[in-house]
This record gives sequence, structure tokens and C-alpha cells, in this order.
Amino acid sequence: MESYIKNIEHSTVLPLASQVEYQTGQIASKTLAQNKSHSLTLFAFEQNEEISSHKSTGDAFVMALDGMGKITIGDKEHVLKTGEAIVMPAQIPHAVYAVERFKMLLVVIFPEN
Repeated sequence: MESYIKNIEHSTVLPLASQVEYQTGQIASKTLAQNKSHSLTLFAFEQNEEISSHKSTGDAFVMALDGMGKITIGDKEHVLKTGEAIVMPAQIPHAVYAVERFKMLLVVIFPEN
């Protein structure tokens, strides 16, 4: 049987935040699933690390798993804390900055062709 979700144990209850580890001075990521319709990725940002402003063709759902991050969508900044979520709409520039160490789950849903 083919597995569509990878890099994570199946049929086991797991603390999601512990599935990606902080790495000094960088952003760590672990892709769990990706194809033309979606992408599912865990991120761990060291404090003050960032993904600069960019656009996506899909809507991006961010769930904060640990710490605090600043999400910029267009010209508006949002602070996201553990347990909170936000949607970054398709085609709107957005960025992520780690105010403190920050882990997140990113789910991007791309439009059907």
C-alpha cells in the first residue's frame, strides 16, 4: 500500500511540534506530503529567522505549534502564538518571522487546473 504522508510515523499518536527540531541559526523543515494539489510541511524557526515576502498560487494555512511568529499578509502584521492559526490567501504577498523560536505546520492548497 502506497503512503501519501511521509516522514512521520503512521497509526501512532505523536506530539506534532516534536516532529521537527530547532537548528541553531536556521530554519528547519520537514515535508510530510506534497503534490500538485497540496503541500504539508512542518517548520522550526530559530529566533529572528524569517521567510521573506513572497506569493503563492494556493491558500496557505499556518498553525502555530510552539513559540511566537509574526505573519505579514499584504501590509498587515499578525502575531501568531502556540495553538493559533491563520490563512494567508493566494496571490497576496506574505512573510513569516520568528519573534522567538517558532514551530508551525504549513498546509498549502493549490487551485485545480
